[in-house]
Amino acid sequence: MPTAVPERAAGATGEGPEAVRPGRSSVVPRGTGRTAARIGVLTVCQAALVVGFGLLITGRARNVWPLTVEDNVNEGFERIRTGPLTTLSYLGSEAGNTLTVIAITLLSCVALLLVPRLPMWRQAVFLAVAVSLQSLVFVAVTESVDRTRPDVHRLDASPPTSSYPSGHTGAATALYAGLAVLVLSRVRRPWRWPLAGLLFLVPLAVGVACLYRGMHHPTDVIGGMANGALSLLIVGRALFTDRSVAVVPSPRTGHTDATAEVEEREPGSTAVIFNPTVTGEATREKLRRILEQHGHRAPAFIETTADDPGTGQTAGAVRDGATLVVVCGGDGTVRAAADALADSGVPLVVVPCGTGNLLARNLGLPLTPATTLDAALSGTPHRLDLGRIEGDGLAPTHFAAMSGAGLDAAMLEHTDDRVKSAVGWPAYLLAIIGSLSTPRMRLTVRLDDAPVLHRTARMVLVANVGTVQGGLTLLPAARPDDGLLDLLILDPRGPGGWMRALGVLVRGRRRNARPTTVDTLVPEGTDTKAVPVEFRTFRRAELTFAAPQSRELDGDPVSHGRRLTAEVRPGALTVLLPTREK
Repeated sequence: MPTAVPERAAGATGEGPEAVRPGRSSVVPRGTGRTAARIGVLTVCQAALVVGFGLLITGRARNVWPLTVEDNVNEGFERIRTGPLTTLSYLGSEAGNTLTVIAITLLSCVALLLVPRLPMWRQAVFLAVAVSLQSLVFVAVTESVDRTRPDVHRLDASPPTSSYPSGHTGAATALYAGLAVLVLSRVRRPWRWPLAGLLFLVPLAVGVACLYRGMHHPTDVIGGMANGALSLLIVGRALFTDRSVAVVPSPRTGHTDATAEVEEREPGSTAVIFNPTVTGEATREKLRRILEQHGHRAPAFIETTADDPGTGQTAGAVRDGATLVVVCGGDGTVRAAADALADSGVPLVVVPCGTGNLLARNLGLPLTPATTLDAALSGTPHRLDLGRIEGDGLAPTHFAAMSGAGLDAAMLEHTDDRVKSAVGWPAYLLAIIGSLSTPRMRLTVRLDDAPVLHRTARMVLVANVGTVQGGLTLLPAARPDDGLLDLLILDPRGPGGWMRALGVLVRGRRRNARPTTVDTLVPEGTDTKAVPVEFRTFRRAELTFAAPQSRELDGDPVSHGRRLTAEVRPGALTVLLPTREK
């Protein structure tokens, strides 16, 4: 039966994950156009929102409280004017002055590009675009909303623009609050909180100065703050949360993609996520010394728990500014950390300390923790794919190696943890004996946009890598950097079927061997002789079982269920791998 197999991504070879090489990307970062379009659409929505508020306060709501008494606020400030307060208000007003904002924005952006060891392009773009966007929205709003200034003595010359919104307050919010966000996200010193607090207070001071000097109504100041805050939110989400724009190439190094993103981050903030059941104190001390030898001072060692195998710890470390995450544990710990690091750009170092260590084996890493860490810290960043999977009773998450249902999941359920700790991966061989009675399952398979397939199977595997314990290669074409996932459907019948299936899998040990689909010419949809082994590749797969099945995720059993949906996340994980000599 013909099998539709998507072509693998260009550049994938049988030599393992392809390193991200410098000097191959264009001047404009990938994703810039799409992100610019998204920012543009959201900015139009922002302008519409601010205009709508302005038309409301100058129209139907102008005779509604508290708008009916806001002039009293300006009159109150006029009555308490004194020489010292007027001087202070002048300083506050000047902090939001157009020339002041432009000058500080330019100086800040230049400092972000020149002062750090490596330029902070993303942060500079964030600040410059946020300030610029609020200015564009301000101009559009003043053309749409006509509002006179307060009927009090004004201490400054009245510009020809509408009183709504306050341009000084909007510009100050975008600039100083933006600087506060950068301080909180980039500075690790204790004084970052007082400094950020002072920066957040500057827009408030500018707003109060505008009221004191009779230049704006209170709602004008509120509209200006909303304008500046929305600009920060829109640009910040696009550049820091969605991260759909690749890092701008560094003119000092010429590096791009994963290499540039690793180098953009400030050194010295390292988190070690470790499973205490498989990573002893002596091992942790060796790892600490190696990290310090490579310049990673005072790394934070964070334990996983039974309730959280590493996802929460890793996410917390990244929020706290970790620029490198080292994971010490088995495949379950690595999977949990990878789930938190997906699309973050924060590099991961895999230190195999578990029983299976599937990802480490497929990446060709040494299985000695200290040796692996030392080699990886001297290596280069690589982009690897992740699989995103969900199902009934299974919340959306990522896997790095394999997920499946049927025989392999039942085997993992029957594996005794004490035996596994004593003898290692051979414990799985003992467990498989008790799993051979697992009944055959019926399922339907939809791959990408292809027609639904009806199958029976003993085991179904969705894989990002191909080799399992003992060096057995189940999916010889699987590569963790080809932009695809691989599917194995195993359904041998009787001793002859098992022998044919075993022959295919043994031939698959040769990594350069072409995967073979052992097939029969049975018409689609019939329930007669099923194929013993079937390989397929896909970007998205929907598996539906006729009855609840045992399921597993990177070597850990999960809840039984009738559905699995998997899709590839190309290049979602950045991993430091040892440099291989040619």
